[in-house]
Amino acid sequence: MQATSVLIVDDHPLMREGLCRWIAAEPGIRVAGKAGSVQEALSFVESETPDLIITDLSLPGRNGLELIKDMAVAHPEIPIIVLSMHDELVYAERVLRAGGRGYVMKDAPLERLIEAIHTVLDGGIFASQTVTSHFLKALSPVKGKSGLSFPLERLTDREIEVFELIGRAKGSHEIAAQLGISVRTLDAHRTHIRQKLGHADSSELTRHAIRWVEVGMIGR
Repeated sequence: MQATSVLIVDDHPLMREGLCRWIAAEPGIRVAGKAGSVQEALSFVESETPDLIITDLSLPGRNGLELIKDMAVAHPEIPIIVLSMHDELVYAERVLRAGGRGYVMKDAPLERLIEAIHTVLDGGIFASQTVTSHFLKALSPVKGKSGLSFPLERLTDREIEVFELIGRAKGSHEIAAQLGISVRTLDAHRTHIRQKLGHADSSELTRHAIRWVEVGMIGR
């Protein structure tokens, strides 16, 4: 029986190599390739079609969500699992809506990722019980019970990334470098976020972002 081929997409070389070793040790699965950006991943898929893609969300330039959306159009038959450090209660739903098939936190045991791989390859969708419960609460007909105290859904995927990094007390240059954008573009994102969330100024935006991150960490 032919082994399942997997493409690993992560911009950190040590993380990529570690994932390759762990996944290659799983019977019936082989690592077909590695990529450090969305463009590298798309180029690889055009030359050798993997059976599954495992990607991080934070990538230089275009992010993992954009990769998922591109793949949903060009190669919808290739399932994608996100392996990320970002808050699953915010990003998992966006990943699934974009066309992703699974979401695993990077601090989860390796067994969780292996379980996600097999679940997705069998045609299922993989998410933690925390995420599943959150989705069920969000579907409740009782208003105001979703756990969100402000309209996060108004933010774009990139704005959510910026908002979370602001909440983690990252400076402008650090955020811009991490997202592969200019400080000027970052400032534009800040302005849009502030306007969408109704914050009076940047200080209020920062306080709200920090509080949101703190509450999210406590809820894990």
